[in-house]
Amino acid sequence: MSYHFSKTLALSFDDAIAATTRALQKHGFGVLTQIDVQATLKEKLNASFRPYRILGACNPKMAFQALQLEDKVGTMLPCNVIVQQREDGRVEVSAIDPVASMRAIENPELARLAETVREMLRQVVEEV
Repeated sequence: MSYHFSKTLALSFDDAIAATTRALQKHGFGVLTQIDVQATLKEKLNASFRPYRILGACNPKMAFQALQLEDKVGTMLPCNVIVQQREDGRVEVSAIDPVASMRAIENPELARLAETVREMLRQVVEEV
């Protein structure tokens, strides 16, 4: 089982971030955090790296339900979505498959909720 959904886009890096953010919002997700990996690696290690952004996406309704089912599930939140420029110049968007990450927790109700979030994130990636 793969742990992510990915799609290559015919967009610039910045346009891909904007389109991904819009698709997330359309499906009830907000972007709580943005980590600019390229800038962070340059600042902390003086290392060069391709454009790579981690978007910490959260659907408040789904997160609330998950937290009611398992109080430590917050260690796996938010759902990460990445936008990266590949070595060949193409831009790719990828989202975590929450079903894969939630397999570590033996809770059938949480598994069902993860299935719902999986479909929402799959739609986000397909629509970008």
